[in-house]
Amino acid sequence: MDLPALILSSDLARLGRDSRVLARQAEAGKLRRLRQGVYVRAEAWDALQPWARYPLLIHAAASTLRSRTVFCRQSAAVLSEIPVLGTRHPVHACTSDAGGGRSRAGVRRHFVDPQSLQVEERQGLLVTARARTVLDLAAFESFEQAVTAVDHVLRPARNGPPVLNLEVLEAGISGIYTAAAARRIVTALEFGDPASGSPGESVSRAMMHRLGFKAPALQHEIRDARGLVGFTDFEWPEDGLSGEFDGLVKYRDAAYLKGQTPSDVVIEEKKREDRIRATGRRVIRWTWSELATPERFAAFLDANGVPRIRYGNRQPPRGST
Repeated sequence: MDLPALILSSDLARLGRDSRVLARQAEAGKLRRLRQGVYVRAEAWDALQPWARYPLLIHAAASTLRSRTVFCRQSAAVLSEIPVLGTRHPVHACTSDAGGGRSRAGVRRHFVDPQSLQVEERQGLLVTARARTVLDLAAFESFEQAVTAVDHVLRPARNGPPVLNLEVLEAGISGIYTAAAARRIVTALEFGDPASGSPGESVSRAMMHRLGFKAPALQHEIRDARGLVGFTDFEWPEDGLSGEFDGLVKYRDAAYLKGQTPSDVVIEEKKREDRIRATGRRVIRWTWSELATPERFAAFLDANGVPRIRYGNRQPPRGST
């Protein structure tokens, strides 16, 4: 992704120009202030999608830090193109100070033993190595975030092997994390599935699991008398039910459109869904809106007849975690 250029007050000062002009332009709405001394053109910032602004905030932080910093957690993930859930995150960076955990100048610091740290360069910045980044997300963030990251790195790259494998990830746990954090990581690794096709599918599957719904089959092949219909995101074969997560990317992204118009894609999806229903299945669809909270997703799944796992004579409480 090409990010807008940052405008630094320090650059103007080095040229002998009055850097206060930047503050005046920000007050006039021509610039957006990202942090002290760092600005970006207002029209460029406003044109960015919410999730595309976070990488720019990381670069803005890097431009003002006195020493070259190693970024971690969500910051390392975004720079390494590992999916991150949500759009509002602080900038996360490593420190060798055992105090750790301090936030200063908009950067949250986390203690990392320098001897355990492997570093990569991504987008011109230093970040924790991909395996460490995934393990940190699994250790310290939500189960949904953990599964999304694990699924992503286990998924085979286009025309190639997976980015990482379980053996590499498991080898990175020992001696770094507490017992509780290690258990969270192992749970996410055991649940990870490279068949999950997108972050939305990963979040859906993780929420289903936490809420006590029956585990679906992934990328289930559907055929009719005419041949292959396609592969459903989720399938409950014994219940005659297919589920599809619709992230809407296919209607906007040129890589998904493949020369078609959004209307063409909608029509093709409708024809495909009609063929699936003609096999006797019910088809349900959901978007990020239904995934906004566990309670909302549980209500949606219940309303559409997705089976729950029975625990004796009771069900897990709705929205439980």
